[in-house]
Amino acid sequence: TPKIPRPFILNLQHKDAYQVILDGVKGGPKEKRLAAQFIPKFFSSFPELADAAINAQLDLCEDEDVSIRRQAIKELPRFATGENILRVADILTQLLQTDDTAEFNQVNAALLSIFKTDAKGTLGGLFSQILQGEDIVRERAIKFLSTKLKTLPEDVMTKEVEDYVFAETKKVLEDVTGEEFVLLMRVVSGLRVLQTVSGRQQLVELVVEQAFLEQALNPADPDTVDRLLQCTRQALPLFSKNVHSTRFVTYFCDHVLPNLSTLTSPVAELDIQLEVLKLLAEMSPFCGDMEKLEANLNMLFTKLLEFMPLPPEEVENGENSASEEPKLQFSYVECLLFSFHQLGKKLPDFLLDKVDAERLKDFKIRQLRVALQGKTGDALKTEENKIKVVALKITNNINVLIKDLFHNPPSYKSTVTLSWKPVQKTEAVAPKRPSGEEMGSGGTTKKQNSPLPRRDARQIYNPPSGKYSSSIGNFTYDGYEKSVAGSLAKQRVH
Repeated sequence: TPKIPRPFILNLQHKDAYQVILDGVKGGPKEKRLAAQFIPKFFSSFPELADAAINAQLDLCEDEDVSIRRQAIKELPRFATGENILRVADILTQLLQTDDTAEFNQVNAALLSIFKTDAKGTLGGLFSQILQGEDIVRERAIKFLSTKLKTLPEDVMTKEVEDYVFAETKKVLEDVTGEEFVLLMRVVSGLRVLQTVSGRQQLVELVVEQAFLEQALNPADPDTVDRLLQCTRQALPLFSKNVHSTRFVTYFCDHVLPNLSTLTSPVAELDIQLEVLKLLAEMSPFCGDMEKLEANLNMLFTKLLEFMPLPPEEVENGENSASEEPKLQFSYVECLLFSFHQLGKKLPDFLLDKVDAERLKDFKIRQLRVALQGKTGDALKTEENKIKVVALKITNNINVLIKDLFHNPPSYKSTVTLSWKPVQKTEAVAPKRPSGEEMGSGGTTKKQNSPLPRRDARQIYNPPSGKYSSSIGNFTYDGYEKSVAGSLAKQRVH
């Protein structure tokens, strides 16, 4: 009878011992704690028991004792080898649904750990649960991606991995909620592979698909309006002189402005008309060539006139026929004028006929300046004065824009900062004596080229909220609004 090699006998003995460890998951708390540590420790030595070992560890991950669960979860990354990576990632993603904070943090740490082993395999498990898992698992998996991917180093998030993220995200975006859309856009916007001009263009196209710009707008459906607003906000940071906003601006002119007064707000306290006009104003500087530019300019100006009503007609004794002067909504006018100013650059011969330019330029903002004169510090922080400061910025902007628009031909030379955007502060620096390297021949100083502002330094508009923001849209100031109404609204534009 041939003798059995001693190593083989030892392997059989060890296999039996390992099986005892696996059976420990059915024992008491002490046996379970030992099993949670030793099952993964010897896992790689017994490939024939791999399935049994993983299943035993999963039983421990679902134990009633939270300390046993945490220990079992902590050791799960040791199973993430070869073909098992996808399964382990899938399991860990499902475990994100826990409500125990320490356990949830342990799952996050385990997922980040296996990312370093196989990023693509880990993402496969995450996206599998996002596409097919329970709602709570889907929600937390998306949040995990939106917060953790950007923390991973380049040697983990390679180009191949980032391409995989983008491809899988596009699948998820076929059916998402508004919150999910925002989070997933945060995921793909942070990918290094999409930081080029062509990459940002791909992201804009992705948002265009979500915005349904090929369909007419139903202004009475708040979900449809909300979708358009969400998509436009996500697209705004992507626009530049090379990545144009043309499709969004065109859609706003064709479908949104004609229905401005009937738009249904998705949020009760949101001034939906002002919100739309602000988004349009932010997009307009990055608009490319438009097919119906003149028609769109006419639409903008027509809408502008709606917010600049004519004053009441005077009766024979010189008194107004109405008891009150019409009120102007200055924020609306600022947005429309700014959009008109930006698009008008592309059609410099477009003129507004029969307009008394001189009277339109006279905005009489002296009263507001007097009201603010001498107020500093805490005085300017009061709610009333905050509104006055913003109103002054608005009327100054309108005045500057009108001066440009009613030159003949329009000049389009002025630059304004929209009233709701923060002014970039620059610190005064004392002039430095030029060094020898900066001096040209004969002691003349070489011309220094000022660095251009970075594209990512551009402030992105956030939706208004709170009492302060809501008050600006319909700013009223006794005597001020009437004087402006008198100087503006009397103009008849044919």
